[in-house]
Amino acid sequence: MAFFNLRSCTLTPQYIAHEHVFHQLILATSGVTELTIEGRGERITRERGCLIPSTYHHEYTGDGQNQTLVLDVPLDNLALTSCAGEVERLFESPRFFTVPPELHRLAEGLLPQVAMQPALHGEIATLILRALYLNLHDETLVPASACSEGRARIELARIENYVDAHLGEPIRVDDLAALCALSPGHFHACFRELLGMTPQAYVQQRRLAHARGLIERTSRSLGAIAAEVGFLDQGSFSRAYRRTYGVPPSLHRRH
Repeated sequence: MAFFNLRSCTLTPQYIAHEHVFHQLILATSGVTELTIEGRGERITRERGCLIPSTYHHEYTGDGQNQTLVLDVPLDNLALTSCAGEVERLFESPRFFTVPPELHRLAEGLLPQVAMQPALHGEIATLILRALYLNLHDETLVPASACSEGRARIELARIENYVDAHLGEPIRVDDLAALCALSPGHFHACFRELLGMTPQAYVQQRRLAHARGLIERTSRSLGAIAAEVGFLDQGSFSRAYRRTYGVPPSLHRRH
């Protein structure tokens, strides 16, 4: 499988709802697409783009007049790419983002090359992903050799207590990094090396573990439990629960 699949297309007014086993970046150089990821919706325009991680349910309808750049990131060979770390952090959670003018000009300038130069898709995709990473995070990745001191400053018990106390609220990497007096980039790299998962994956794990306990011990509705552990709606909660435990949450309810 290729490292990246890059294409320029026009998204039609036909309603599409699906999920897929690869990450996806969507940028528009013109027009409008209405897109919802796990219950949260926004408009994709030249000023707003979105990042859709693997297996996240999303729905969309285009205006039929848009010019949209779609970048698929297969997971099979991601570790072999030169920007694997940047990509993993970009797609650690679904999000909509403001497209900075520099990135819009880059995408608009590269758009003709997507159709004319398929052999350059890998280089074009890497350039776009790295430009987006730098715009969103404004930092370079921390080398693995610089993580030994950072790992020593990560107090897992303190992080666990903070996460468990804020399950119903948005929890940012910046918040967790501040607990350890580390920059977000340094914290992210050291945390991943220490636990083998990203900070956002860890937060999701804690949310779902708490939810499972509530399902097994109480008779509260799944919607109430979903809200308590920070999910936008019951549908997105159930899909995340199934991805983690392999069964819907209702199967863990003790009658």
